[in-house]
Formats: sequence, C-alpha cells, structure tokens
Amino acid sequence: MASHRRRHRHHHQHNRFRYIIPVISIISGGILLLFALLSFLAPPLASDHLHHRNLSLSYDASDGDQLQRFHIPNNGESTDRDIWNSKMSKFFYGCSNASNNFAKAKEVTQANRYLLIVTSGGLNQQRTGITDAVVAARILNATLVVPKLDQNSFWKDSSNFSQIFDVDWFISHLAKDVKIIKELPLKGGKTWIPYTMRVPRKCSDKCYVNRVLPNLLKKHAVQLTKYDYRLSNRLESDLQKLRCRVNYHALKFTDPINKMGEKLVFRMRSMGKQYIALHLRFEPDMLAFSGCYYGGGERERNELGKLRRRWKTLHNSNPDKVRRQGRCPLTPEEVGLMLRALGYGKDVHIYVASGEVYRGEETLAPLKALFPNFYSKDTIASNEEMEPFAGFSSRMAALDYIVCDRSNVFVTNNNGNMAKILAGRRRYFGHKPTIRPNGKKLYRLFLNRENMTWDEFATGIRKHQKGFMGEPKEVRPGRGEFHENPSACICEDSKAKALAESNLRKFGVGKSTTKEDVRATVDDQSNENEPELSDEEEEDEMSGSQDNSQFNGTSTDFDASTSEEPELEELLSD
Repeated sequence: MASHRRRHRHHHQHNRFRYIIPVISIISGGILLLFALLSFLAPPLASDHLHHRNLSLSYDASDGDQLQRFHIPNNGESTDRDIWNSKMSKFFYGCSNASNNFAKAKEVTQANRYLLIVTSGGLNQQRTGITDAVVAARILNATLVVPKLDQNSFWKDSSNFSQIFDVDWFISHLAKDVKIIKELPLKGGKTWIPYTMRVPRKCSDKCYVNRVLPNLLKKHAVQLTKYDYRLSNRLESDLQKLRCRVNYHALKFTDPINKMGEKLVFRMRSMGKQYIALHLRFEPDMLAFSGCYYGGGERERNELGKLRRRWKTLHNSNPDKVRRQGRCPLTPEEVGLMLRALGYGKDVHIYVASGEVYRGEETLAPLKALFPNFYSKDTIASNEEMEPFAGFSSRMAALDYIVCDRSNVFVTNNNGNMAKILAGRRRYFGHKPTIRPNGKKLYRLFLNRENMTWDEFATGIRKHQKGFMGEPKEVRPGRGEFHENPSACICEDSKAKALAESNLRKFGVGKSTTKEDVRATVDDQSNENEPELSDEEEEDEMSGSQDNSQFNGTSTDFDASTSEEPELEELLSD
C-alpha cells in the first residue's frame, strides 16, 4: 500500500514538472526577446573618448565611490605661480601717445575728401572695422563719416553706432588725429551718393593710396563696404598707436550699456573678491562650423551636419585632424578640468559668456559639478533689467564683454574676434591673465586621462599651458592680429626692471620675483614651429577661421598706467 502511494506521488510530480518546464521556457524566451528589442531600440553608445567621460570620474572629493587614480581635489592646488596675477606685468604698460612727428588733423585733412565705411559681422568684428577706418581716413587725409554698423549680417542687430558707442566722445576724443563728422554733407543741396568699392583684406597704407585715393580725388566721397580686417597688421608706429587710441580710449559704450555692465561686475565681485570669466563658445553653429566631433554618435552627426550644410562652400573635414591641430573648442567639462589643474578650486566663481550651449544642461553639468558657483548675465540680472538689451545681440554682447574685461582671469575657448580683442585689451591694461587653451597639446591629455593619475594630468596641463596664460612677451612683436597683440602700444618699464634686478643682486632672490621671472621671455607655441606669416598668408589662415568695458577717464595721456548664409568671420565674431 505504501509502495503504491509512493508510485502515485512520483507520477504526480512528474506530470507537474512536465507542464512547468515549457512554461519556464516560454517566459525565458519572452524575456530574451524583450531584452533584444530594447537593445535594438536604444540609441548607440558613443564611441568617442570625449563624450560622457565624466561618468567614470569623480568631481566631488566627498564621493565615497570616487576613483582614487583620478581624484580631483576640491581646493585649488598650490602651484609655482600666482594664479590670479602676472609677476612680469609690473614691468609693462600700455602706451599709445602720438610722437612729435605725427601732425595734427587740421594740418593734414584735405577738403572735399570724405571716407565712409559699412562694417561687417557681429559687434567685435565691427569694432575692428571702426578702429581701422579711423586709421584709413588718416592715411588718406580724409574726413571720416561716423561708420555704419552692419544690420543685415548673421546677427541681425538693428542698432546704429550711437546706440552702442558714445558718438560725441568718439568724435571729440579723436579730433587731434582725424576729423570725424556724423553725416555726409549735402552736395548742391541734394543728398550725396558716395562711390562704393571694397578693398582687399590686409590692405597696406600703400594699397589705400593706390586703390582708394584715385577714386577719392575723382569722386570726393568713397564708401568702403564689407569693412573688416581691411587694414594691414604692419604699419608704421604712429599709425599703430592711433589704432590703440581708437580701440582702447575713443570707443566707449553708451551710458546705459556701461551702467548695466558695471552692475553685473559689482554683483560678481560681491560674491567673491575674484572671479573667472569664461567665453565658452560651445554653441551648435560654432561646433558645426569647426567640423569637430564630440562623441554624440549619429544624433550629433545629424544635428551638426544639418547646420554645417548652411555653408555651401565649407568642405568636409577630418574631425581627428582638426582636433590634433588644436582647432576644436574644448568641451565645458574639459575647460573645467583644465582650470582645476591650473590651481583654481571648487569655490571659485565663474561668469560664463555664451549663447545657447549645444545640448544645454546635459553638456554643462560636468563644468557645474567642478565649479558650482556658476553664473551668467541671465542669472544675476532680472528680466526687467535686461529688457532694454534683449533682442539686440550687439548690446547683449557688450554686457558680456564688460564683465569679461573686468574679470581677474579671462578664459577663451576659441580664437574668434571677441577673444582676440579682449586678449589685446587685457595686455594693454596691465597684462591681466588671459588663458587660451593650447589645443594642440592638451588634446592628448584629455584623450588619455583615464590612464593617468590626477597629479600626472595636472602636471601635464600646467606644462602645456606655459606661453598661453597672457604673460608679457608670450607672442613676438608683430606676430598675429594687431588687435590681439598690440605690441607697438606696449612699453617696458626699464627702470622698474633694472631696480628689480638690482635688488635681486643686492638682497638675493626674493619669494615673489625671481631672476628668471625678470628675464623671462615666453614664446607662443606657434612661434616655435611656424615661420613669420606674411599679411597674405595670415589672410588665408584667418579665412579658415564682445565687448568692451571702456576706459572712462577724460585725460589725453594715453598711458594705461594712468537667414542668409552667414559669413565664416561673422560666426566667429562673438
């Protein structure tokens, strides 16, 4: 009987397992099918080394899961330099007074010669045109009519000259150098239509005499269109100094722009004694133009590819080659890592001047994790305060320029017009630190950073950034754009230098200034590897390639110690 019960129970269990096994198989198959379907629908993982690298890094020293190999300290590391000042700046100052040989405007200006210009591009590109127009009028001994600003470019700003710059100050401040009037006078009681022409890029003084002067003598009023970078970088000293007087002293923003800009600066300083201003330049248009790739897979290629097709003459590029050549803007994350490696701690306040950042908060998150004290004009000013400037790209750019100019440290993420003009201005007014990423060298560090410790990474960053920090004599005199390197307007205080060297000999090397500091001359990386460029070569180089807290003093002593296809240059102008 017991044996019968055991056989019955065994038979019952066998039948039950016979039904359960197929059910388990069906469920398992369903799970596998669902997993396969989800894998197919999910977006492809980015293959590039740049995108989403922060997932493997720790930005907070309090994070218990951080990787010890790449431990990023919260506090700024001690370095062998003052991260907020230049030791050598005490020996250099801006100087742009005219020599005794530079005749007054009333002595050289010829009657019945009127020069008009129409600028091109965004605010900073227009600023170069305005500055050079004054010099061109002086070369031609002509009266300059207040320049017209480009209102039809990519930036679509309807502002005229007097809505951005103090036009009366501009005219009166340059009265000794060039005669300037607000409007072209009537001719026989009728509106005078000027003769329109264009001059080549980087036109020399002889070029103006040969090309423009004959038309000026015949027509008496000549208008130069598309006027940007139409004057040579190489001119005689007095004309170069006139450039500086225009750019650094005569071009002053209107009171509303200056007052709002100063208000933004005050708010940044009220949060901390020092702040960094970052011109991020990580907008979709900028990335599309650059031809760079940041690891976003097909989504990124499609998004930026559509924008890139707006430039019908823009050739396809090799993203890896562009990166190796240092022509790709750093990602916000890479900018943050560079700054931390240079010694700036997590508590540092950063003001970011930028348009719409590609992928927005997703892209900015790593930078904000590294520097939580993250601000822009939109976060430190109310909508009511910004209302008079909204809708006017040049006025908004002017506010960013003021805050960047007044910053303790300025960081530029590309070599566009705003970066160049601010770098030159900061050199002229005391060599305030201006950091330009050395893209040619840094990209390898970013590529391999997961295979090194933080100390190794930080040491490499500091090594490669020497010569890219805004120090005096980083760039040889006459090298590059004059607006970026106004060498003819930078004087060296030989007495201060001699006194410093004397003290070193007398008292030994001090803590703050070493003998090497006094004698140091740092070459730009490009100077080490490239010959001096001619104007024509620079023009070709540039074709592949905001705004100013003005000097508000009234002294005449100019020592600083007292939806069409956008043009390529227009895109880089802010």
